Amino acid sequence: MDLEEKVRQLPLAAGVYLFKDSAGQVIYVGKAKSLRARVKNYFAAHRAEDAKTGSLVREASDLDYIVVDNEREALALENNLIKQIKPRFNVLLRDDKTYPYIQLTHERWPRVYVTRRLNDPESEYFGPYFPASLAHRLVHFINRYFKVPSCRVDLTRFHPNACLEYHILRCLGPCVKDLTTEAEYQAAVQRARMLLSGKHAELIRELKGRRDQAAAEERFEEAATYRDLIAVIEDAAERQKMAQVEGDDADVIGLFAADGRAAANLFHVRHGRVVDRREFYWEALPENGEDAALLAPLVKQLYLGQPYVPPLILVPGEIEDGEELAAALSQQQRRRVEIAMPQRGSKRALLELAARNAEHLFNQRFRESAPSARAIATTVQDALELPEPPRRIECFDISHFQGADTVASMVVWEGKMKRADYRKFIVRGVTGVDDFLSMQEVVGRRYRRLQEAQAAFPSLILVDGGLGQLHAAAKALHDLGITGQPLAALAKREEVLYIAGRESQPLRLDAHSPVLHLVQMIRDEAHRFAISFHRQRRQRRTLRSPLREIPGVGEAATRRLLRRFGSLRAVQAAGQPELAEVLNRRQVAALWAHLHPSPEAGAESRD
Repeated sequence: MDLEEKVRQLPLAAGVYLFKDSAGQVIYVGKAKSLRARVKNYFAAHRAEDAKTGSLVREASDLDYIVVDNEREALALENNLIKQIKPRFNVLLRDDKTYPYIQLTHERWPRVYVTRRLNDPESEYFGPYFPASLAHRLVHFINRYFKVPSCRVDLTRFHPNACLEYHILRCLGPCVKDLTTEAEYQAAVQRARMLLSGKHAELIRELKGRRDQAAAEERFEEAATYRDLIAVIEDAAERQKMAQVEGDDADVIGLFAADGRAAANLFHVRHGRVVDRREFYWEALPENGEDAALLAPLVKQLYLGQPYVPPLILVPGEIEDGEELAAALSQQQRRRVEIAMPQRGSKRALLELAARNAEHLFNQRFRESAPSARAIATTVQDALELPEPPRRIECFDISHFQGADTVASMVVWEGKMKRADYRKFIVRGVTGVDDFLSMQEVVGRRYRRLQEAQAAFPSLILVDGGLGQLHAAAKALHDLGITGQPLAALAKREEVLYIAGRESQPLRLDAHSPVLHLVQMIRDEAHRFAISFHRQRRQRRTLRSPLREIPGVGEAATRRLLRRFGSLRAVQAAGQPELAEVLNRRQVAALWAHLHPSPEAGAESRD
């Protein structure tokens, strides 16, 4: 059955359609109120003149569809499939700054984290928070006053010693047996949950009860702690109450497109004030990629399925299916969500400001020079969810030749590469080819020295490789009792960042992301430095080779032999024709006579 025959047999119901290429890969996902009417429109003569539609129809070899009950369900399913499959004919979001949330994990011993990825269905998420520093301040507050940790320690088993967080009174110590009880820990988690949920009055009542009980039992130091905590929470609640009367929540979107590329600027207005912004970028857009064609996928991918959507979204143009999208968001939030295009007044001025910022972002991204080191560091902090912008990154790489002369390098970035702090390592405790054990040895040696010297640790440890190298480095740190140290690995082929503590959520960065460019540059420098050191080691070994003892075979000939055959054993196994490809006739004869002495020569030497 050909494609057009399949289109004629599509139902008239609402649903989602998926175009596939000859290899069976989904290349476009769309939604429709009537599947047959919508998909049939792709093959109309006037649509073939559209560059994007024409290319799509030419490449499509198959068609699949999913029927749903109504258009709102189709809208949500289309958005989920686009995010999951990432078809190349759909407009995909390229986000350099995402919402900060606070994650409360669902474990025996729950923990709190600042995160920008809502991909654990069992965890509770609170937010978003503007500015991003607010989320970090709240987590710090929970660590300090409720002692619910943010560590990456394995809490599925007990450990012999508590980490530093326990000793500085920022954790109840669930990692060590009998330091806390489940009841005490869950009570602290419940207080954190009430704080994050905005149940300040309920939380204050509970804390006042505990304060009064501690005072009655003459535990005055504990009662004073509760008193101070109540004062902090009351102050935070009062500030929040004052802010809420200042204005409404809204998001304002500005767009700028040119030369098949586009940039969007999104202002977050909270309580009547602009508190933060985000940037988005697109490349290789279709020839008709006007602002209107970008708005619908942008709004869908931004808000559908998100825990919080503001009651007002200001956009610079009409959105396809805007009414249905607003209705779906209203149903999702259980309150009215409006998508509006104001023509005058303060809201129109905000739209124009967002548009000017979008043009500035476009020029900065695609037309101007690279951002500053400080701006890159801030972007790295956001992408890798670090507690602060990285001041120092140390990167490791392993180099060897078929398991011989295994060495490692460590390079340092502090705004720029700091060559004075580079380090070389000779791997001595590993036999044969084992990059994982080699990485574990080198990382362990490096940070054992820092521990002994009581020196500062880097903001981020970066290793060249995938999950194997990441876990090897993490084990080395764990064996030293080092917890909470940011650690990541950059896989070579996929250029994917694996981050310790959330390996199941690898970070796939946009090809133009300054974060990717930075870690690639540091990784490549570590690789270059490791290769250079390895060659030096091999060269010194070459100069001591037994081949140098043969008359007529000099240093250059020895290098050519080892470069061609790799080892002395391989040279011994080579035939004269193969040796002649590297050496002249006299050198071949001398080498052959030395490596393969005749029995007569041996008998003469014995006589």
